[in-house]
Formats: sequence, structure tokens, C-alpha cells
Amino acid sequence: MKIDWKRYQTNGFFDELIDGQGKVRLHGEKLAQFFSKLSGEELRTARAVADLAIKEMGISFTVYDEGSMIDRAWPFDIIPRTIGKNEWQGIETGLKQRVEALNLFIDDLYHDQKIIKDGVFPKGLLEKSVNFRKQCVGINPPNKIWAHICGSDLVRDGNGTMFVLEDNLRVPSGVSYMLENRSVMKRVFPELFEQVPILPVDDYPSQLFDMLAAMTPRPHDRPEVVVLTPGVFNSAYFEHCYLAQEMGCELVEGRDLVVEKDDCVYMRTITGLQRVDVIYRRIDDLYLDPEAFLPDSQLGVPGLMRAWSKGNVALVNAPGAGVADDKVVYAYVPDMIKYYLGEEAKIANVPTFKCMDEKECDHVIKNIDKLVVKPANESGGYGLLIGPKSTKKEQQETIASIKKDPRNWVAQPTLSLSTVPTLDGIEPDGRHVDLRPFILSSGKDTKVTTGGLTRVAMNKGSLVVNSSQGGGSKDTWIVDEEAK
Repeated sequence: MKIDWKRYQTNGFFDELIDGQGKVRLHGEKLAQFFSKLSGEELRTARAVADLAIKEMGISFTVYDEGSMIDRAWPFDIIPRTIGKNEWQGIETGLKQRVEALNLFIDDLYHDQKIIKDGVFPKGLLEKSVNFRKQCVGINPPNKIWAHICGSDLVRDGNGTMFVLEDNLRVPSGVSYMLENRSVMKRVFPELFEQVPILPVDDYPSQLFDMLAAMTPRPHDRPEVVVLTPGVFNSAYFEHCYLAQEMGCELVEGRDLVVEKDDCVYMRTITGLQRVDVIYRRIDDLYLDPEAFLPDSQLGVPGLMRAWSKGNVALVNAPGAGVADDKVVYAYVPDMIKYYLGEEAKIANVPTFKCMDEKECDHVIKNIDKLVVKPANESGGYGLLIGPKSTKKEQQETIASIKKDPRNWVAQPTLSLSTVPTLDGIEPDGRHVDLRPFILSSGKDTKVTTGGLTRVAMNKGSLVVNSSQGGGSKDTWIVDEEAK
């Protein structure tokens, strides 16, 4: 049985492919036509080819479950998500604006703290920040860029309006899956890429390397750039390997690096020590340098912060950038944009209640069954309470946690997240999605991926898209509607 888009039900949600009148959106017309011509057998074969490609390519992610590690094949749906180029250009401009303001904010916090002195950002909020690093005060990274790589999560509500849900500035992950999703789609449906004018994502590794190389403290033809990984047991190890390979860089662990008496970083090689200029670090701040942070860390490099503070090596993202990677700080980003840039935010935040505010906290507790309640610094969907789908016991436990530490909690309305047709058997059914574009900033240039990682809640009705919580992903197509 072939797909008949007239049978597809949007169920009152904003759907990325089919509008409220049951018509295919302009940017998705060629895609919908292509899929409507495939038989049930062809769809089953396409899914099998995609699954086989994922296994052959070794695309996996790691889930931690009750003390054990489970390596799983990457969950993928073969119907891509499409967004029109005209809309994307506005989103891209808004993301660049946001990252510029966030970098100015981080630099301000580690220097003059003018935003606090001017009463725009609460001093108490900074004092209780778990990601503010006093070791970074007064340090001047190149071009005042702290968050060189940002992954901002976008969601669309029931009216089709795009919002920023949160910003990921510490060690944002997922871009390798964006790239591999495209590779899988090209294997499964190569002919589609001849029919649909899709903007490319393949140049991300070269853009990433160029940005990293631009941070070098020793300008020369080929700076030594390395990717620093915690090791094979890290859940994002696949991505660390993938990016190092694509950029032609060495993948190193802390034990492969050493800081010498000249306060420069060197890599141990079979021919001796080789100086390192730029470290794309995929290790959390506290494990980076046992001299500066946790003294028992076996993952980092002793003296690394000293080398960085003296300008002898670049660290990407910079330690301390996570001060802005906080769901309470997130609520102030529109104020930051106005304060530092003199502009209104081009992409709005989701309305956010801060539990550190007594009146807002009271509202959250009284309406906890209607809200999404989040801890300030968790990731991966952990600690999340989705009010309408929660039990009374879960609600009471969350209320107790809020009362114990109000600063650590925010709440947001339960949005009617947009949907995308997703194959359930061979019949498409709407599943909720979000989108994580990646923004690269060197201080001289800012680039945004054409699309990003679309994460999809594979379970019907679920709003949780994280792969660690049962979510999957789709290829994201930015389609030039005006191309012939």
C-alpha cells in the first residue's frame, strides 16, 4: 500500500510537512511526491537499507543504565524533516545574534560584570551558579570568544512559531549524527538528491577545522589541532572519533598530552614531543586539569589551565563557558541581547518561570500538573517533569526538590511541539520533534549549519526526543523553494 498524504492526520498540531488543510507545504512538495510513489515493499526495503547502513558505518550511541553501558545503533527515520530556505535565513540571523550576546555576557562575567552592576542580571544568580569558574576570572581568550561551538535547541509551537528552548555551550554534542544522517539518506535515496534542491551540510568538518585553526596562538600554515576525549567509555565517543577523522586531527586522551616548563602543551608521539596549538576539548571543565579543578581527575592534563591562561594554547570551548549553559540564565538571554546589542531578540525564548522568584515559584507549584519543570543544569532529558504526563507522586517529589533549592529549577508551558510524518510500519504518523543547529564562532566569522540535528520522539504522543530517553532522529533538509 502506497502513502496517501490525504489520510495523514495532523491531529491539531503544526506539522512540518502537511498544513492544517491537509496540503503539502511548498518546501516539501517534491519529497511528498517521491514518497507517495513508493510501494509498501519499497518502503520496507528502504528502512532495511538504512538500518544496515547504520550498522555498517558503526553509527552508535551509548546509554548508561543502572551502572552498565549499552551501545546501541543510532535510531533513524527515513522521512526527512524539511524547512524552507527563506524561513531558515531568518532563523540563522537570530542564532548568530544570540551567540554574539552570549559570548559578550560570558566575557563580561569574567571581567567587569557590568550587566550585574547595571541591574540587568541578578548578582545572587551568579553567586549560586555551579558552572561559574573563578579560575577563569581575568582570562582573555582570542577575540573574546568563549563559546566557539553552540548547539541551541529550537522548537516550534502549535502556531508554527519557532522558539529557542535552551542553549548548549559547555560541550555541545550531536553534530556527527547530523552529518551521518545525511550520509545514510544519500545511500538509501540517492535519486532524491537529484530532484530536491537541498542545501549541503557536508562542509561542517572543514568549517570546524577552520574555526579551530583560527584560534591558534601561533599563526602559521598548519597549526596542530587535537580532539581531547575522555575515552572510549564516554557516551559521545563515536562523535569524538568521527570529527577527529573528518578534520584529519589527532584524537588524544589526557595521558597523551603534557605541559612542559615553558607552559606550552605537547603531544607525546613516537618521534618525541610535538607542540599543540588548539585543543577541541570534549571533557567537562572539572576534569580538564587536576591542578586547577578536581585533583583526582585522571582525564585531564596537569597545568592545562596555566598554559591556556598564558595564551600558549587555545581551548575550545573555553573553560567557564558553561556559566551561560544554565536553564535559569537562559531566561535572561533576551535581556542580554538588548543590553549588549541594543536589539530585540530575533528568536524568542519559551516563556520561563524562575523558581528563585517567590511569586513565580508559587505559580509553578500550584500549576505543576500543567507545566514542564526542569533542573537548571541537567541534560539528556534527565530530571525533567512533564506535568500533564506525570503522577501525583512525581509531582510531589519535584515540589520537594524545588522547595529545597528554588534556584535550581525553572518551569515552562507544555508546548504543542510540531510534528513530522514518521514511519510507523509503512504508514506515516506524526511524531514530535525539536532541532539542534550548530553555530561556529571565531570572533571574525560566524557560521550556522544549514539545518541541524532533528530529534524525534519515536513513541506516539511523547514529547521526549533525547536518544537516551527513547528518541530517534531524522535528516534535516533546508530546501530552496525558488530553485527550479
